[in-house]
Amino acid sequence: MLPSSMDFYQDNTNLKWIILVVSIFISIGSIYFTDVLVGQLKEREKNQVKLFARALEYTINEDENNILFITEEIINKNNSIPTILTSKGAIITYKNIDLDSSWSQDKKEEYLQSELEDMKKTFPPIEILLKDPQTQEVFGKQYVYYKNSFLLKQLILYPYIQIFVLAIFGFISYLAFNYSRTAEQNRVWVGLTKETAHQLGTPLSSLMAWIEVLRDDPDIRNKGIVDELDKDIRKLQVVTERFSSIGSAPVLKSENIYQLVNRVVSYIQPRVSSKINIEVYTLSETIMGMVHPPLFEWVLENLCKNAVDAMGSTGTIAIKILRGNDNKVFIDISDTGKGIPKTMIANVFKPGFTTKKRGWGLGLTLAKRIIELYHEGKIFVKSSEENSGTTFRIEIKSL
Repeated sequence: MLPSSMDFYQDNTNLKWIILVVSIFISIGSIYFTDVLVGQLKEREKNQVKLFARALEYTINEDENNILFITEEIINKNNSIPTILTSKGAIITYKNIDLDSSWSQDKKEEYLQSELEDMKKTFPPIEILLKDPQTQEVFGKQYVYYKNSFLLKQLILYPYIQIFVLAIFGFISYLAFNYSRTAEQNRVWVGLTKETAHQLGTPLSSLMAWIEVLRDDPDIRNKGIVDELDKDIRKLQVVTERFSSIGSAPVLKSENIYQLVNRVVSYIQPRVSSKINIEVYTLSETIMGMVHPPLFEWVLENLCKNAVDAMGSTGTIAIKILRGNDNKVFIDISDTGKGIPKTMIANVFKPGFTTKKRGWGLGLTLAKRIIELYHEGKIFVKSSEENSGTTFRIEIKSL
C-alpha cells in the first residue's frame, strides 16, 4: 500500500472540516447579528406605532386648533408601517396598505379583513381611549393593529438569503476544486502512461531485433524459445498500445464479448498456478458490446490478476457474460478468495489502495477510469464475503 505521504490526491479531511467550521461560524454570526438588528427595529417600530396611536388618541380627544402639528409631523409621517384602526371590530381607517384601484369595494374590504387577521396574529393591538373633552370620562375604545414594515421583513429574510448565497458559492467552489483536482489527476495519468509507452518503445525495438538474430541461430531456432519470446514481445506491444491509448479519445466498436473474454483467459491461464481454474459462462456466445479492445482486455486482466492474488495458489475464477436490459452487457468476475472487508469496499478503486504487501494500488483505479471515462460504463463490487470471495461487475453498452 502506498504511504499516506505519497498519496498526493488523498482527501484533506482537516481542510474540509476547517472550511465547514468557518462556514458555520459565518452563518451563525450573520444570523445573530441580523437578529439583534431585527429586534432593535421591531422595538423601534413598536414605539413608532405607540406614538402613532397616542397621536391619534390626542387628535380624537382634542379640538382641531391644537392638532395640526401632531397630524402633520406624527400621523402623516408614518409611511412605512402597515396599520389598521378599528372600533368595535370594524375597520375605521388603514395606512400603508396597498389596494388595487381596480378592485371592487367588497374585494377591498375582504383584503383589509385578511390583513387585519394577519396583524392580530403578529402583534397585540395598541389601545386608544376615547374620552369626553370636558369631563375626561372614557366612553369607548379603539385599537391600532400593525405588522412589520417591508424593510423589516427584508431584514428578517436577509441572513437566510445570505446563507443560501454562501451555500451556492461553496457548492460552485467545491465543483471548481474537484474539477481542477480531476483535471490535474488526468494530466498526471496521461503524462505517466504516455511516458511509459515511450520508454517501452526503445527496448521493444531492441528485443525485436534480437529475436531476428536468434531465429538465425540453428541451435536455438528449433527449441521453441524464440516463439515464446515472440509471444511476450507481442504482449509488450499490446501493453504499449494500451498505455498510448490512455489520454486519447478511444474509438469504440462492436466486439464479441465472449470471444474477447476467452482471448484474455487463454493468455492468463498458462501464466498462473495449475490449481487455479478460470471458467467462462454465458447463455449466448454472440453477445456484442461497444468496447475498445486493448483497454477493455486490460481491465479484464487486472480483475483476473487481482482475483489470483486474492486466492493465492488455489481457487476458481468464474466469468459470467449476461445480456441486460436497456442495451447493456454485464460481465461478472467472481473469485473464491479471501474477500474484501465491508469497511474497505468503498476504497477499492481509490489510487494507492491495496491489500498486498507489494504493489502501487493503481490497477483497479485504472480499470475504473477505463470503464467509466472511456466506455461510459460502470464497474463496482457486486458482492464480497470475507473468506468466501468477491464478485466485480462491469456494465457496458451493447448495440
